[in-house]
Formats: sequence, C-alpha cells, structure tokens
Amino acid sequence: MKVIQELVAHFDRKGKLTKKDIKTLIDQGLLASEAPQRIMDLCDTPGNTFYFRVTGAIEGMVWGTDIYTGDSALSPAAVHAGAVEVGESGIVKVTVLTPLAQYQGSIRNGITTHDFGRFGTAYKVEKI
Repeated sequence: MKVIQELVAHFDRKGKLTKKDIKTLIDQGLLASEAPQRIMDLCDTPGNTFYFRVTGAIEGMVWGTDIYTGDSALSPAAVHAGAVEVGESGIVKVTVLTPLAQYQGSIRNGITTHDFGRFGTAYKVEKI
C-alpha cells in the first residue's frame, strides 16, 4: 500500500492525476489505508501525501488550525478541518508540510484545537 501511495503522491504533485483518477483508485481499494491515530512518524518529508480512511471523532488532542502539529490526533483534526463529520467515515488526503514557528488554535466544527509553539512536524488534512 505504501508504494502505491508514494506513486500516487508523486503523480498528484505533478498534476497528472484528476480527482476522478484518485476516486477510482480509492473505489478499487488500492489507495486508502486505515488511518493511524497519529501520523507523526510519517511526517518526516514535507510534500509527502497519504490517503487514509478515517472516522471523525472528538477525542484526542489537536494543535493548530488548517496546519496541525504532527502529533495531533488525526480523527479530530479531520473534523476540525471539515474533511469529515463526527461519526462519519471518509477518505482524507494528508499532506506533510514544513513545520510552522507557531500554531494557532481555534474552535471549528465542534472541535477545539490549541495553540502551540514550534514543533518538528506538521500536516494538513483535506476531504477527497
């Protein structure tokens, strides 16, 4: 699965895949894997993208808004970002980003995130 995700991420960054192409891969079960609770171990290279099946939850700590610290819990971050609703399962795209110097918390979609200073890894999460 990891090799497929790396290939898809490469072609996605190059603009060679449409949303329809990605949906086809997901529908065939070739792309999205079950989401880990935290993705910090995957956040080592900015620009890497991953596709996960995630179920929206309110439990778990999240730091940041739109860009989250790498140790933020993925399920509530996905709800906060508007990618899924609490209790809803869906496919999300997670993109590893260059860490920020400061993360600003906020309240969105029933999820409260927190402020944090510098942290070594970061990601954003988007709805597919």
